[in-house]
Amino acid sequence: MSDMHPGLLEHLQSCATTVCRAWDITREDGVVMGFTDHDGNLAFDGLTYRADTGLNALALQQTTGLSVDNTEALGALRDSAIREDEIEAGRYDNAEVRAWLLNWQDVNQRQLLFRGTIGEIRRSGEAFEAELRGLTQVLNLAMGRVYQRPCSAVLGDSRCTFDLNDPEFSQTLSLARIEDRRVFHFEGLAGFDENWFQLGRLLVVSGTAEGLSGMIKRDRMEQDIRVIELWHPIRADVQIGDQIRLEAGCDKRFGTCRNKFDNLLNYQGFPDIPGDDWSITDPTRAGRLNGGSRRT
Repeated sequence: MSDMHPGLLEHLQSCATTVCRAWDITREDGVVMGFTDHDGNLAFDGLTYRADTGLNALALQQTTGLSVDNTEALGALRDSAIREDEIEAGRYDNAEVRAWLLNWQDVNQRQLLFRGTIGEIRRSGEAFEAELRGLTQVLNLAMGRVYQRPCSAVLGDSRCTFDLNDPEFSQTLSLARIEDRRVFHFEGLAGFDENWFQLGRLLVVSGTAEGLSGMIKRDRMEQDIRVIELWHPIRADVQIGDQIRLEAGCDKRFGTCRNKFDNLLNYQGFPDIPGDDWSITDPTRAGRLNGGSRRT
């Protein structure tokens, strides 16, 4: 490595070395954790790398092309470190990981070996195995705009620009009852039409599941109770009294953008784009042949 820290390079070229590895994980909720395979805690850049977690790593596979660098990390599930319920809740999904090689006698002599994200996590008994994917993984994602009739924006994002903090389109209230982490019951939402929140988002803003969300499958009234059903269960315990935020749903249609959200200027679809049937229609079978618009 031509860019290796000169002090670490000199140390590796000596007859005896005192090196170890360290990892830091930054979750999407902002939690940062540090681990090391050394027998004592290490600290640098304001973070303590703990040695009592049982975390270890397999060989790192790196390439000089565009193939994805990858490796794996092994460790024990512990309440004080990486917990099973947090893995189950998806807290470590897509978390950023950095792997270091360093001289534990002088932590300033260190080299960043790997940077990427956590992929698949497999659990077995009291242990876990996490796949670590390099930065080139994002090159495998489809990018670019799709020309289609439905809107391609996400309600409230930078292209849509709709303000979801409007009380007519979002509400935060206490949970009255829950079934299987998937069916939520609320009081005090009688002022909204049925299906107003269908295809919207449910976000947990307090409690054990804080920060987790799900897409709304159904929205209905049962007498004075609002029933919100998700496509998939929330992956952590949600308790009665937890604060839940409901956001209105959008089916990506031209009429919905105009009539429900009054946001037509920011519609990101192409409602007038011809379909396959239109493009292969025999001209002699068309109803009008005067050169005008073919839309009715």
